[in-house]
Order: sequence, then C-alpha cells, then structure tokens
Amino acid sequence: MVEIMNMKKISLGIFVVLLAFVSSCRDFIEPNVPYSEFDTALYLRTIRSAESNSLTFNFFDLQSSRFNVTLEAVDAEEGTTVESIEVRVRHRRLIPGVGLEFTPAPSGGQRQEVTVATISGSDFTQSPDNRFKRVVADIPASAMIQALGLTADEIEGGDVFEVRLYATDRFGRVFGPDNRSSDVAGGVFYDSPFLYNIDVICPLAAGYGLGEYQLEQTGGPSDPFFGNPTRFVEEVVTLTEGSTSIARTFTVNYLGGFTTRPFSIIFSCGVVLKPEEAAGAGCGGPGILWESDNDNLATYNLDDDSVIQVFFVDDTESSCGITDPIEFTLTKL
Repeated sequence: MVEIMNMKKISLGIFVVLLAFVSSCRDFIEPNVPYSEFDTALYLRTIRSAESNSLTFNFFDLQSSRFNVTLEAVDAEEGTTVESIEVRVRHRRLIPGVGLEFTPAPSGGQRQEVTVATISGSDFTQSPDNRFKRVVADIPASAMIQALGLTADEIEGGDVFEVRLYATDRFGRVFGPDNRSSDVAGGVFYDSPFLYNIDVICPLAAGYGLGEYQLEQTGGPSDPFFGNPTRFVEEVVTLTEGSTSIARTFTVNYLGGFTTRPFSIIFSCGVVLKPEEAAGAGCGGPGILWESDNDNLATYNLDDDSVIQVFFVDDTESSCGITDPIEFTLTKL
C-alpha cells in the first residue's frame, strides 16, 4: 500500500513538472507580443545574375551606353504593393585639388537630383525564379546627360552618375536610399541599395593588367615596427579581375607578412585609383587603412601594361601614427 501511495506521489510530481514545462513552452512559442501591430516595408532586390545588367558607361561610346538593372520587388504581398519607382540622377566629378563637383549643385546644404524616368507598378512581371515580381530599369546614358542639362562633350572619363531609386507603395509610403538600413543595402540576401554609382570608364584591352607581376615598393618609408626595409614585402603577385572590368586585385604581405591582405586598384581613364581597404592591423580606432590621395595619382598607358605604378597613403586615419605616401611598381613577368 505504501509503495502504491509513493508511486502515486511520484506520478503526480512528474505530471506537475510536465505541465509546467508545457506551459512554459507554450508561453515561449506564443508570447504576448502584438505582432498584428507590426508594420512591413518594401525593398528592391538587385538581380545581379541578369545578363542585361549594365552598371558602367563607356567613355568611348556614350551613345550606346545605358543604365540597365533588373529589380525584384519584395514585400508582404509578393511584390504587388509597388505603385511606382522614380529614378533620379546626379552627376559627380572629382577635381584634384578642389574636391567633388555636382550637377545639379547642392542647394541649402541639400542634395539635388533630377528625375530621369518613372516606372509604373504595372510594368512588373512574374519572376521566373520565385513568387515575387520583377522589372528592368533601362535608361540610356544620353537620356541622363540630357536630363542634367549637359552634353556628351562635357562628360569626362572617371565621372560618376549617381542613380537613386524611390519606390512608392499603394499606402503612400516612399522607400529609398535615405531610409533603408545598411543591411538592406549591402546584405547578400537583400542587396537593395536604392543607389547605383555608374562610373564612366575607359574599357581595357583583353588581358590588360592580368597575370604575374613583380611587386616593388619604390617609394615610402621602411617598416616602423619590425625593422624590414619596406612596409610591403617585395614579391611576385598575381593580378586578377576585381569587382568590375577595370578593377584588379592581388594579395600583399604587410609589415613583413604580419598581415596578408587583398589589395585592389582601379584603372580610371588614365589614372590608377586605390579604393579604401583595411590592412588587418591597427592601434585602435578604425585600424590601418590604405587609400589613394586624389591629389597624387599614378597614371597608366592604355596600350602598355608592362609596368604599372600605384600611389596611395598608408594609415590614412593615423591609427598607428604612421601615415605616409607609398609607391608601388608592378613589372609584368
């Protein structure tokens, strides 16, 4: 009898514990949060795999150049809430020793743009890959130039056309580059910047600046930390095509190999640019960064890639107090 009573007590105890566990699980699964009051938004995913995409203008053939990008509308209703997309443009030019010049010019400290096209929500069609809707934004370079009040003769290699998209949904909300998050803009899944910087490029000949080169640091001080004669190891590097057809990437060993990092350059219509990249080391703050000085750029020969020079600044933000100009010489092997 005692054993039966003990078993009943144990069974009752187990039942209470299980009941508490189930209750706690239910509270976790269905918390008392007003999800019905949450709002949803809209973004325009860039379909990078689209064959028609064109995100550069050819300086030598502006008449045939065009901005073309495939967009996928993503919202709570499978991309059907889009009413319209306004496409605005601004022209940007870097003038060495002066700074950036914009057309149209800023007014009252505010960015100014001109509308070059409007895409209707009815232009979207069903995506072949999923349940969302897609549209192709296709605008000739000539239309942008004309909308800005410029002529083709006024465009220079290295200029940039800033193309911004503003999507309005049927609720009257507007989504664009000024109210999207960084994750939405640059995330691999979202890839919805609402802003496309269209470079005016001078296309390179097939094979230009590709393959093995001997890297030498021909300008700049020595390694301040480990006593090496140069800050960058002099060695054979392999140049490959970077993020665009005029970009090249290779690997460098910094401070005697303390860090090994990718190093990118851009051939921009006569000058070699070094976009900002991290050295993978630092003494606080943003760490050591590398970037070209727009007042001191190396030039290149479109017809000869046997020797390439790169001028840039090491530790641009003075993370370690070693800010100095550096010169590379790349000799093709």
